[in-house]
Amino acid sequence: QVQLVESGGGLVQARGSLRLSCAASGSIFSINAMGWYRQAPGKQRELVARITTDGTTNYADSVKGRFTISRDNAKNTVYLQMNSLKPEDTAVYYCNLRRSPFTPGYWGQGTQVTVSS
Repeated sequence: QVQLVESGGGLVQARGSLRLSCAASGSIFSINAMGWYRQAPGKQRELVARITTDGTTNYADSVKGRFTISRDNAKNTVYLQMNSLKPEDTAVYYCNLRRSPFTPGYWGQGTQVTVSS
């Protein structure tokens, strides 16, 4: 089993910054990618950013240029630096770890990010 523990969410004003962290533990092997998803009230969960084991990243168009995903392999931790936050970034952010592109992977419990205008 894999455990994912997120931290770093909170309340911030528009144009502010937050950094989310996700620490992975347990059966950590054959990881294909780690990433961040978010789900706003009444909306489907969507990909925010993902980083593969070779360092390839991809971002949702809505966050490109504002968010940066990174990982510390020694600490089995992935980060999401969020700058220039907007009220529409308000959501519960979930960490995800997958072993292949064809499996949903594992999920963290989520951390709330609220951006006030």
